[in-house]
Amino acid sequence: MKTTTKQKRRRRRPRAKPGGPPILTAGEIDAMRAAGRLASRILDVVSELIAPGVSTAAIDRLVDELTTEAGATSAPYLYQGTFPGHCCTSVNQVVCHGIPADDHILVEGDIINVDVTPVLDGFHGDTSRTFCVGEVNEQARDLVETTFRAMWLGIHAVGPGKHIGDVGRTIQPFAEARGYSIVREFTGHGTGREFHSAPTVFHHTTLGAGIELEPGMAFTIEPMINLGRWKTRVLSDGWTAETIDGKLSAQFEHTIVITPTGVEVFTLGARLRATSRRPPRSYAVIPHPSRSSVR
Repeated sequence: MKTTTKQKRRRRRPRAKPGGPPILTAGEIDAMRAAGRLASRILDVVSELIAPGVSTAAIDRLVDELTTEAGATSAPYLYQGTFPGHCCTSVNQVVCHGIPADDHILVEGDIINVDVTPVLDGFHGDTSRTFCVGEVNEQARDLVETTFRAMWLGIHAVGPGKHIGDVGRTIQPFAEARGYSIVREFTGHGTGREFHSAPTVFHHTTLGAGIELEPGMAFTIEPMINLGRWKTRVLSDGWTAETIDGKLSAQFEHTIVITPTGVEVFTLGARLRATSRRPPRSYAVIPHPSRSSVR
């Protein structure tokens, strides 16, 4: 059947439900792939810098340099008019939104989450990884590995016809069975042309199933998992969120899109991208023997 120009235009722009997440077009998904690849490349390079004696400000300068060289900008920089960094550097008990500083020097045994969001051609590539600084104790390493696995379990839980609440219902029992807690105050979010949009992605179990997922919906899955209690507090700088009890916290984040057959991850690092866009369910953290970081 022939279609009119008006009908063709509607097919190119999938409709979002009122108040619901945007539905990306094929062209917008291509743009998100490019932004996601850039974000993952930035963290691939950052991983080479992570070592005792490096300042979090040096990490921030590297992120700024790599972002600018690619013709992109950093979404975190001056976010809401006040965030001073081009990335978030969250060390040890800092859950998220840590501010890079010249006087914050990494030491052996630290863990650090680096969260980057380059904006390339108007689209956001949002991703983060927690790295181990030199040799860390077994407790810290297990927390980091559990958080990484929890993120992937959340990713495997979504797809067309499933619900956004499936993320938290999958992640929370996995983490709690290992003695950890899930941060409630901070969540994943929709993304695309906007840094943050619908849907809100809870990483713990909530009442109701949440929205039904449709192809073209893009959002982050980014569980923050604590060694102790799940509660957090925000420091006087208005940004840095840390665990209420001072115990360690870890986070991993990917930006994904729902596809007609499942899910595509936009922000895979080079090691996984070389094999597939979605690792098998049995995939676990296997640190590279020449690296101090867990990817």
